[in-house]
Amino acid sequence: MFSYKQKDTVTAMRPAFIRAMFYFFCLATCAKKISGQTRKDERIYPENFTFILDRLLDGYDNRLRPGFAAGSVTEVKTDIYVTSFGPVSDVDMEYTMDVFFRQTWVDQRLMYEGPIEILRLNNLMVTKVWTPDTFFRNGKRSVAHNMTAPNKLFRIMKNGTILYTMRLTISAECPMKLVDFPMDGHSCPLKFGSYAYPITEMIYTWTKGPKHSVEVPLESSSLVQYDLIGQTVSSETIKSITGEYVVMTVFFHLKRKMGYFMIQTYIPCIMTVILSQVSFWINKESVPARTVFGITTVLTMTTLSISARHSLPKVSYATAMDWFIAVCFAFVFSALIEFAAVNYFTNAQIERTKKKQAKCPQASKTTPLMVKDTEEVLQNPDTNGNLRKRMNYICQESSSKLKVQSNTNISGPGGARTLQPLASGDNNRSYTLFYSSPKSESLLSLASSSAQLVKSTPQGAASTTEIMAGTPCKQNACSSSLQHLLAPKLERIQVKGNKLEHKQTPCSQPTTAGMGETSKIDKYARILFPVSFGAFNMVYWVVYLSKDTTVAKGG
Repeated sequence: MFSYKQKDTVTAMRPAFIRAMFYFFCLATCAKKISGQTRKDERIYPENFTFILDRLLDGYDNRLRPGFAAGSVTEVKTDIYVTSFGPVSDVDMEYTMDVFFRQTWVDQRLMYEGPIEILRLNNLMVTKVWTPDTFFRNGKRSVAHNMTAPNKLFRIMKNGTILYTMRLTISAECPMKLVDFPMDGHSCPLKFGSYAYPITEMIYTWTKGPKHSVEVPLESSSLVQYDLIGQTVSSETIKSITGEYVVMTVFFHLKRKMGYFMIQTYIPCIMTVILSQVSFWINKESVPARTVFGITTVLTMTTLSISARHSLPKVSYATAMDWFIAVCFAFVFSALIEFAAVNYFTNAQIERTKKKQAKCPQASKTTPLMVKDTEEVLQNPDTNGNLRKRMNYICQESSSKLKVQSNTNISGPGGARTLQPLASGDNNRSYTLFYSSPKSESLLSLASSSAQLVKSTPQGAASTTEIMAGTPCKQNACSSSLQHLLAPKLERIQVKGNKLEHKQTPCSQPTTAGMGETSKIDKYARILFPVSFGAFNMVYWVVYLSKDTTVAKGG
């Protein structure tokens, strides 16, 4: 019984196994046929590629934009890849860059069916389909590279999406406000849009969004004079007489490097100002040296100012560097004017001293002036007549009584005076009057001989000679008599001499007053000029270095 049931089970399993094997065989055969058909299609694709392209262009009118028949707006998506940025010209206010400019749009007329997703075509296909009429609004010169073939990429996808890429070198305008030069920053724009299609027919958008649609690698932004600190994008609508147009804008933010200008302009200007202030420490009598300092520094500042302007456009306003150079020039020029003032006042002081000296009598004229009264005694004819009589009378009376010593002391208000015979002869006597005071001794030295007095006074020549020659007196008696006669006059001379000792006159001042001394103007300038220049530099650099001079634009 058991064996009979087991036999029926085995018999029932055989048909099921056979059916499973059959199904598996059929599935394998179908898979083989499908794979074979695919390989067959791939083999025939190159043969049908031309047919596909001809079918795409069959009835295609490249004069009409996509969506024209349906009345829809054509959307063009763009993005930019910068391969090289620079140089930037301050004189021409422009910048140059090399970019890959990509545009993407959908043209349903170019949809196709086939196993390949993307048709990668060369530049010859570009002229046969519609492309956007994009132009750069602020571009001065734009070049499409054609070596060794036109650098253009054109691709068509199955759903009709088209990718069009060109390699361009663009020179665009960059408006610059150079008020803060060379601590300035600029935002150089690149504006592009449709030339003929208004906003109602074609619009532009960013392919990867505002933040990632413009790429600038670090190795592509190595500029000599600027640092590229970033870029921003924006879009705007511009109205004109032909309609409203969408304009896409990219702002490249630049910050100027100051190293070149510090070495070429700022440091030389500072050193020139310091050099001009060295002249304050040179003696004011060294006119050639200080003049050379002043003129040389002024000419140097003029040269620096001219050379600094070579790298700038001829703007009508003053830049930050212009203000610095102008202040430095003012300091240098003020140093030259300061020396002119010092020289003027020094010469004026010397001239005043010379005028005072010219008004005062010279030393050689002082003695005759002081002994004028003594000479009058012998010059007056009446006095000479009286003198003769008095001399005869005195000589007769005192010849037997008086013994006059060779040295006679006369006391007066000014001190002791000694009348001493210097020489003796037949017809003359020579006397010298000495004063105890040193100044009166030099001023009131009197050498009065009868012969000299006779020569100086022609009117009393005869009478004086008669007195000295016709008197029978002895020499000592006559000397004593002459001493008594001249004593009142000599006392008057001594009093005037004593007054001269105590009186301060302009003649007592040295003729070189002020020479060799430091001028007060120089003393003030040594402190005022360096302090003022240091304060100016502190204010200048704090203001401009702390100022954000980069104009941020864009979204």
